[in-house]
Amino acid sequence: MCIQSIVNEHQKDIVIIERIRTGDKSAYRDLVQRHKDFAFTVAYRILNHREEAEEAAQDAFMQAFGALKDFNRTAKFTTWFYRIVFNAALGAKRRQKPTETITETHALAFSVMDTTQGIHKKERFTQIQYALAQLSPDDVTMITLFYLKEHSLEEIAEITAISSETIKVKLHRARKRLADVLRSQLGAEVKNLY
Repeated sequence: MCIQSIVNEHQKDIVIIERIRTGDKSAYRDLVQRHKDFAFTVAYRILNHREEAEEAAQDAFMQAFGALKDFNRTAKFTTWFYRIVFNAALGAKRRQKPTETITETHALAFSVMDTTQGIHKKERFTQIQYALAQLSPDDVTMITLFYLKEHSLEEIAEITAISSETIKVKLHRARKRLADVLRSQLGAEVKNLY
């Protein structure tokens, strides 16, 4: 994503927030539409349960709407908001009953697929889905934030309240674990994944 595009996206968020602050009720819907998919994805990566992820994302929106008056317009809304989502999902995770579900991978799976060779597309998607399900929610969150949403290490640090140096280490280890799981599943089919 180019710098100009990021600036434009930030400006769109600021305009919507200003509409909310002036009492425009439809602006809430606009803000939800812009960020609901990623809010759900972050929550789902942590919770691995669709209904709980939807609830955590909704809770995060409610918390964000309640705190918009304190939002610093010079800050990036997405970083501020995704930290709220992250914390809402972690809170839900603490209350979650153990479940066994397969993680959805969406675009992440397809970006990793390019590194596997000799396997049909659908089969690759299934293998990557399975590999991500073997990782901890922390690993999947790091991979999602960095590769799927292309957040910088500094932005991820702000979202998760962890130092960027620690994020770098966590991301390195998460990538290695994903590569190890894929290698154990696919053997010679995976080349130079890590």
